[in-house]
Amino acid sequence: MRKTLLAAALFALAGSAFAAPVTYKLDPTHTDVIAQWNHFGFSNPSAHFGEADGVLVYDADNVSASSVQVTLPLSALNGFSAKFDEHLRSADFFDAAQFPAASFKSTKVEAAGEGKLTVTGDLTIKGITKPVVLDVTLNKVAEHPIRKVPAIGFDATATVKRSDFGVGAYAPVVSDEVKLTITTEATAE
Repeated sequence: MRKTLLAAALFALAGSAFAAPVTYKLDPTHTDVIAQWNHFGFSNPSAHFGEADGVLVYDADNVSASSVQVTLPLSALNGFSAKFDEHLRSADFFDAAQFPAASFKSTKVEAAGEGKLTVTGDLTIKGITKPVVLDVTLNKVAEHPIRKVPAIGFDATATVKRSDFGVGAYAPVVSDEVKLTITTEATAE
């Protein structure tokens, strides 16, 4: 009896040690990418990059095997004013007619403490790719209460320089540094 229990326990441990990573599809209705900057010292406006499309692979047992890849269509860029939206999409900034999307693809994922990750990856804007580091807080990994499928949610922050990506108009009086704040929810399909 003891040998049977010991064998069962060893198989259970071996099974959890080799748990497969889970692939999640980002939910664009519950994903926000917000950019915020300083405008001439007077205000701190923001813009929302909506309609995120992407895939997140999370391996709880081997975090370094995790990855994320996201595309942000600039047609969904929202500066909360039609006139400002037009300006942001113009050649002065994102040149959305020529470069219709921004993207991020992770190159490294590292554990950074309890429920924390550091995700390094390549951010591409206007055809220019630069490394960016995201500080990530894992909010929850569980079954989605309505859809009854595995789900994951996290928040992340990063700071980037606009001029690194060819969107540095009016710098430095309009801050070159932009704070990115991200929240997302994703489900296994």
